[in-house]
Amino acid sequence: MRATNWEFKNRAMIFGLIFGFSFSAYFLDPQNSAAALANWLGAARGIDSNLIARSLFALAAGLLVVAALVRTWASAYLNASVVYASEVKSESLVADGPYRRTRNPLYFANLLLALGMGAMMSRVGFFVAFVAMAVFSYRLIFREEAELQASLGERYERYHNAVPRLWPAPQPCTASSGRQANWAAGFRAEFWCWGFAVAVAAFAITLNTTAFFVILGASVIVLWLSSLVIEKKTRGARPADS
Repeated sequence: MRATNWEFKNRAMIFGLIFGFSFSAYFLDPQNSAAALANWLGAARGIDSNLIARSLFALAAGLLVVAALVRTWASAYLNASVVYASEVKSESLVADGPYRRTRNPLYFANLLLALGMGAMMSRVGFFVAFVAMAVFSYRLIFREEAELQASLGERYERYHNAVPRLWPAPQPCTASSGRQANWAAGFRAEFWCWGFAVAVAAFAITLNTTAFFVILGASVIVLWLSSLVIEKKTRGARPADS
């Protein structure tokens, strides 16, 4: 199924718009979300708010590490052109790795990504980022489920009924289909996500905003360039439309 003219060329651009707009919300609300929570907890519990703030930033970095791990694990079972395709992923069913615990590990990781990055945003930006990422993810989930149901029928119905939509189950819910993970490809596809985690971790350690934005900017550039390369390779391998 092709993307319509109203849709973006690739999902990297959507990520950039979500986070770019959310960070710009500092113009509306200059208070950092993590600092605001730390000040409230510090006053309520009589604890040093700076210590709480550092702990919150460390927690945010931990969430981003988990998001990067999940995305890498999921991407290791998919071709990179599928992970970052602008079209709906409905040509095949993957039931290995994290896909045995949740039908949408990439989108689950996206929500963790929004939560982790939200610690670096204003209160308004945090809300906007998480809501926008949730809407973006669920919109794609519903479309892909409909396409998979239409193309795979009963096979997908069994998988759909056995595996949770988003929140991962503690144990595998379906048998492996035998697909092998390509970890090198997974790390290459999600290198940018690890960069996000490193950026927040660097800030949690140093409280240096310059280091955060330099690492974050480099990660965004890597994501953008990777999506261009993948799109070019995909177009070169795809037969011309009739």
